[in-house]
Amino acid sequence: MSTKKKNKNQSFLQVPRAFIHGRCEEWKMLSGRAKLLYVYLKGCYNGSNNGEIHLHYSQLKGHRGISSSSAIADSIRELEKGEWIERAKRGGLYRYNTLYRLTWKYDRCHSDKVIHDPKER
Repeated sequence: MSTKKKNKNQSFLQVPRAFIHGRCEEWKMLSGRAKLLYVYLKGCYNGSNNGEIHLHYSQLKGHRGISSSSAIADSIRELEKGEWIERAKRGGLYRYNTLYRLTWKYDRCHSDKVIHDPKER
């Protein structure tokens, strides 16, 4: 038996090798800011909250290259245009949060193996 204790609070995020090695053209076409935001949103996904992922601009303050409101808004538009994410619910200034959904469209990018198989909507 192992004497090491597992830290149950640690988690990780899978990024397909096709993204890293440049075999996915759609990933290569994204700006660096959009890639960073996509990884951040994917990290907010906990297995059951797709369509309920909150993104507060203040959460991204301090992230190099994406901390301005205009950079965040441009990155969101880029991800929506490329169908990496979609807006599940439009929020307002003070009343409701905008909720996002990951589309999982590119998780099979140039691969026969499914990286993540979320429950059907």
